[in-house]
Amino acid sequence: MRIALHTPMKAFESPVPSGDRQFAKLIRRALELEGHTLAVPTGFTTWAAAPEGDGALFAAAGAEAERIGALFAADGAPDLWLTYHNYHKAPDLLGPHLSSRFGIPYAIIEASRARSRAEGPWAARFAAADFALRAAHAVAAVHEGDRIGLAAIVPASRLHLFPPFIDATPFRAAASTRASASPDGVPRLLAVGMMRPGDKANSYRVLAEALARIADRPWTLTIVGDGPARGEIAARFDPARTTFAGAVAPEALPDFYAAADLLVWPAIGEAFGMVFLEAQAAGLAVIGGARPGVAAIVRDGETGFLAPEGNAAAFATAIVGLASALEARIRMGRAAADHIARDHDLSAGRARLTSLIAAAVAVRADLPSPAERTAPCAP
Repeated sequence: MRIALHTPMKAFESPVPSGDRQFAKLIRRALELEGHTLAVPTGFTTWAAAPEGDGALFAAAGAEAERIGALFAADGAPDLWLTYHNYHKAPDLLGPHLSSRFGIPYAIIEASRARSRAEGPWAARFAAADFALRAAHAVAAVHEGDRIGLAAIVPASRLHLFPPFIDATPFRAAASTRASASPDGVPRLLAVGMMRPGDKANSYRVLAEALARIADRPWTLTIVGDGPARGEIAARFDPARTTFAGAVAPEALPDFYAAADLLVWPAIGEAFGMVFLEAQAAGLAVIGGARPGVAAIVRDGETGFLAPEGNAAAFATAIVGLASALEARIRMGRAAADHIARDHDLSAGRARLTSLIAAAVAVRADLPSPAERTAPCAP
């Protein structure tokens, strides 16, 4: 099948590393492994930190849709349009137009809907994201909380759960090299995250506050990540006990998980957090913030512990509970590796993609084939 893959939140060629970009690349790889022919027809993105310039954005989207449409008309349209991400900050303004014009199936992965944005400064973008949801033949949420929010507008027959996945192979290999405990008996904590303002900086703040509460306990911390907020973030941590590894190439990351005893990441505002998948794949027990998406991929009490989001005291208590319990860490680490291998590995992702595509094709096949027409790029 020929598939057009679109990422309105962040372009594939973006130089800024993130879980979104990583997951998009994993989706592309999984589709290629399934034998599909992939095309990325555009680098056009719609993400905005603030709701400004809607008129210019919608006009640019209309022009881009016409450009891509002309290419499809000349060279043949794909068999399916697949969009990764659709919500008020990054609405898909192309998929509804082009799938309608050429009568092809349209699917969305990792859609979400914040009803509170339906009015006010985000209203136009929220409506555009809703327009895409209504147009899509299959819509996938990455966790149950998002699925419930989407159910208000997406029919149950078109709504699917699509848990995130990774290629666990390099992390499993790293897990085989881990010693059961640090040589000196001091628990080795690991945090992995970009150092940028906003939610990431807040996660580091909560982590620093939690560790300050257990300064009398033995532990060391390694932080993998870099970014514009590094100075502010680094100042929060005890330099005598913290190693800042900076930005690390993806192929080197498994070694950091292998050298740690416990992943600690508050996950403020995160959709799910690729680091939790990676750490568990590497056989590492995890401490995380109890976000809906995190709770969907970490089995609380089995592969790690989840603390209330933003609660530094509870996070500190969870760290102490596992840092001081070697047998529990080992047991949870093994359960974590099994969990990822079974439910969140690349093979599971490939199967879910195949199912989602089949669902979109089936829904589209039951609809009349429209004459070529142009749907609005914004409601």
